[in-house]
Amino acid sequence: MKTMDKWTHAGSLEALKQQRSIVIKGGIAVFYHEDNVYAVDNRCPHLGFPLHMGSLCEGILTCHWHHARFDVCSGGTLDPWADDVSSHEVLCADGEIWVNPLPKNAYNREKYMARLQEGLEQNIGIVIAKAVVGLMESGVAAPEIARAGIAFGVQYGTGWGADLTILTAMTRILPKLDKDAQILALYHGLHQVARNRSSRAERHLLTPLPASEVTEERLIAWYRNCLEVRDTQGAQRVLLTAIRRGFTHERIMEMMLLAVTDHFYLDGGHTLDFHNKAFEALALADPSEQERILTSLVPLLGNPTRSEELHQWQSPVNLVEPLKQAFLSLEQLNSLHDARALSREEEERLLKLLLGDQPLETIQAITDLLTDGCSPVQIAQFVALAAAERICRFHTQNDFGDWIAVLHTFTYAHAVHEILNRSRHPLLLRAVYYGAVSLYLDRFLNVPAAPKPKPKAGIDPLNASGLLDIMDKRQQVNEASDWVAGFLQAGGEPSKLINALGHALLREDAEFHSFQMLEAAIAEYERWDSASGESAERAKQTLLFAATRYLAAHAPTPRDLPRNAKIAWRLHKGEKLFEES
Repeated sequence: MKTMDKWTHAGSLEALKQQRSIVIKGGIAVFYHEDNVYAVDNRCPHLGFPLHMGSLCEGILTCHWHHARFDVCSGGTLDPWADDVSSHEVLCADGEIWVNPLPKNAYNREKYMARLQEGLEQNIGIVIAKAVVGLMESGVAAPEIARAGIAFGVQYGTGWGADLTILTAMTRILPKLDKDAQILALYHGLHQVARNRSSRAERHLLTPLPASEVTEERLIAWYRNCLEVRDTQGAQRVLLTAIRRGFTHERIMEMMLLAVTDHFYLDGGHTLDFHNKAFEALALADPSEQERILTSLVPLLGNPTRSEELHQWQSPVNLVEPLKQAFLSLEQLNSLHDARALSREEEERLLKLLLGDQPLETIQAITDLLTDGCSPVQIAQFVALAAAERICRFHTQNDFGDWIAVLHTFTYAHAVHEILNRSRHPLLLRAVYYGAVSLYLDRFLNVPAAPKPKPKAGIDPLNASGLLDIMDKRQQVNEASDWVAGFLQAGGEPSKLINALGHALLREDAEFHSFQMLEAAIAEYERWDSASGESAERAKQTLLFAATRYLAAHAPTPRDLPRNAKIAWRLHKGEKLFEES
């Protein structure tokens, strides 16, 4: 006889026969059916509706809210979108019923990881959400959870896309978020991957070229030449050959980015931004995924828009030829490792030019700074800062769709800044110029310029959630930035504000660009946070204002997607989602 010390008494068998179902301590539903007693968690694993209010027929328990069906004995569901319900062992002794409060089908780390894989394969949001919660609560590191999504994402579909970019971006900002937001961030990223990849065919890799004595320089030239004529199959074989030959990570990155920057501002900046995110994903993924991650980028160069072919890059001011002339001088730069910092005067002049309307003067100024030995990383940082300032000055009288234009320039400039922190190849500096020209082309979106934030009075510096209240209303762009100004002026911790911005994003059915915006702003903020002085403080405020304004412009949404993660978290904690009146 099993000891009953830790079991829960569920009353008499005779009483259960009369009532057919009861709910006992711990939220467990106990049923009498076909001369047997069964016990399951009373909360439907779909959305938490009380299962004792359902019906039980021929061994199938049906929740009448969305008609999810469960095997009352095992808890297994016939409807995978609902997930399995926990079942409990039952004993009847001397006419009394005892229920083990611990579920029979308890999960461990391995089971949660298997469920995550199933959720990704079948695109079941609630299963993904529960797996994330369970893994986090089991002590599994967030990057390990993200790793499963990256591996799944690069295995299926046609190549790298917005979904994998979101997952990578959200994984990178996790240290800035509290636990609830971390769960939401991972869920958003993994859900995006599942939604875009679950029904796709597996992506098969080509084989590398046969072994030969071809040099590294020749392989790099072949890769660039293949993509010059949009030959993605040839490029993939060359890339795989370079990987198998043992090219260093930096060398492979340079080879691929040289091809990206051989043409101007490809696909509105997305091509280079996606490359940067894929390189960041390499640091999260298992080393065995290197080939799949890197080759997933090659299709992006099959037919991208080349901005030098666009009218606005050639007229009324021809920007293409001056850029080509500037690039000739880059080839003369032998080393970028011993660069000097910009002076305060150079910083101010560069920022003014970047936000001005003299593109040829801006191009020449960048060239002069580089040839004079100034830090290309710092120049790239100021291009990103100027792009953030464009967002701060974006007037709400503009067409709503134009938010995307200033967003693209900012996230592109951020990607360039990140890349130049990892590589010093002179020709990659072409990307800095592309960002500067895009900034120039965005100039009319700051005419008229939005008013500068006016610090709101009476802000509690210990509570950043007031920002979320403002974003519950549509188009509170200036109001939200005024609140942030007041919060910072009152001495509020920027870390609390960043966490609040994370919640502002993650509680929404956010679109791709909003994820890009927050991650890029946080990353740029961190770069400036390591500096000191008045310029750094102004730059950090600019980045916070930019993120706030963009997110406020795109809120609120129906907020349907994050609900799964919240339900999964509450179910895991044993909360009741519905109460009887």
